Parts: sequence; structure tokens; C-alpha cells
Amino acid sequence: MFTGLIEEVGRVKDITIRNKSLRIKIEAKKIAEDVKEGDSIAINGTCLTVVDLYEDGFSFDVSEETLNRTNIKYLKIGHYVNLERALRVSDRLGGHIVQGHIDTTSVITGLIPYGEHTILKIKLPNEYRKFVIEKGSIAIDGISLTINKIENNEIFINIIPHTLKNTNLQYRKVGDIVNLEFDILGKYVLQYIEGLKNSKNSYLEKLLSNF
Repeated sequence: MFTGLIEEVGRVKDITIRNKSLRIKIEAKKIAEDVKEGDSIAINGTCLTVVDLYEDGFSFDVSEETLNRTNIKYLKIGHYVNLERALRVSDRLGGHIVQGHIDTTSVITGLIPYGEHTILKIKLPNEYRKFVIEKGSIAIDGISLTINKIENNEIFINIIPHTLKNTNLQYRKVGDIVNLEFDILGKYVLQYIEGLKNSKNSYLEKLLSNF
């Protein structure tokens, strides 16, 4: 489990094709000092397992399923990625609960200067609109962010200077593909309500008719 608070922006050093998978080496001098083989680290929000250690970083194996569901398949040598180590039980939950399981990818449609801040706009696939609400949480490339506004399946997020400086958003541009993970608590609540709606209980049907 993760919090969506990025610890370091790493850099892709090497990519090796291995049958239907990839091995990716990441340079990350800061957190490499406290990482061991088998550790879970979120790379652009995708939970991966450390398989090799180096003086200046570590490597991951990326399966075909992960490549199909995330933007990791678009990585090239020199690209920058967001890194976060798995949450310890004693750590503060400063962002929100992030599983590291990417729901879908989508495209950046706007990066608009707004004073010292930046407005990030992302177009949502239609089927995922139900998972977002204004002022709700979302993880974008592993970054815990708050949705300011939603218009026509497009979400608007205010990026403060600290977030821009300390994540790979500083390197992003319109048209880039980002990983999205929706709030797990919201997904469970929605599934529960839909289950109640499908029940045969007439009282519940009446009670839930307003949802």
C-alpha cells in the first residue's frame, strides 16, 4: 500500500526486452540507500518488485499484463518516473490510500499556468466517470491529488509549485499518457450501493431510489 506522496523522481537507465516482459533499471540515488531485493516500490503509481540492486538504483521485471494496463510500456531511456516505497505501519498517511493497481491510462489535455500554480486537465474514459467526484482523491502517475472540477468527463486539478517541482509533472506535456488509480474507498462504496440496488428487497429499492 502507498500514500501517493512521491519520495523521489527517478530516471530510466536501461530497458531490456525479455520474452513478453521488460526489465527496467531506474536510477534513484536517494531511496536506493534504503531498498532491498523483494521490496515493493510504486513506479508512476504501479506497484513493482525490486529484483536487482545497484549503487545508484534498482531494477524491476514488468509483466505483459502490467505493460498492457499502464504507461510503463511507453517508457524510454532518460524518461523520469515517480517513486514511492511501500507504506510502513508506523508511517503517517499523508495522501490517501493508494494500492499501486492502475485502473486505466488517459491523456493530459491541458497544462495551464494559473499564477504560481498549474491547472492539470485529464480526459476520463466514459466508463470511469462514476469513480470521480469533485474534491475527491485520485492518483495520477502515483501522485495523490484532489479533483477541483469535472466538466464533460474532463477533470481539473490544481498543481501547487511544490508538487510540480518534486514529481515528474515538471516534465509532462499535453498529449502524454498517465496512469490513473481511482479512490479504493469510493470504488467499494459504489459497488456496495450497486449491489443493494440489484437486491430483491422492496424497502431497499425504495430507499436507494434517490441515489
